[in-house]
Amino acid sequence: MHPHPPPRTPTAKELRPGRHWYLTAAAIAVVLTVLGAVIAAYRFNNLLNAVDTDHQFANGDVVTLRLDPENEQTIWAKYPGVSPGPECDISGPGAPRLTDPGADLFTTYDETWTPVGTTDVTRPGDYTLTCSSRALSRYALGDSEGIVSFVVDLIPAVLLAVVGITTAAVITLVTAIRRRAHRRRLLAGHDAPARR
Repeated sequence: MHPHPPPRTPTAKELRPGRHWYLTAAAIAVVLTVLGAVIAAYRFNNLLNAVDTDHQFANGDVVTLRLDPENEQTIWAKYPGVSPGPECDISGPGAPRLTDPGADLFTTYDETWTPVGTTDVTRPGDYTLTCSSRALSRYALGDSEGIVSFVVDLIPAVLLAVVGITTAAVITLVTAIRRRAHRRRLLAGHDAPARR
């Protein structure tokens, strides 16, 4: 009686699925995480430049703006919180109005700004804007998005990274389990080495 030779240990190249799935998983995680980081950085840069605090105006100042329907501006106010808050009026061609900008805020290293109104015009032209309040207030123009909008806009960026990392983890786990099972089958002699 001849002794059976010990089972041949399969090489890593023989196991299926191939190791390239680990690289695929890593690539998915890296690409989606980097894409999420780019979106977050872009939004953060927009946040830093959201309000033009270098060009402020005070209660009663008349500000002339060149506006068109696609170029809305939000009026931001820095005031000590005396109620009622600041009120602004806009006049010009057509029937311009100020809409409710919603709840948001913008902060610098020592100031907090809140939105007062967003311009809504129906045709291009020069418009005048005046603001007033019972307290000593300062005003500035800017985009409609502040910190609250920034946080909301971060959700897709975070989700991209989470989806990338989760997908990579699932691919890695499934690949490892299937490779281990294939190795066991090869050692048991139930499968011939897989061909490429």
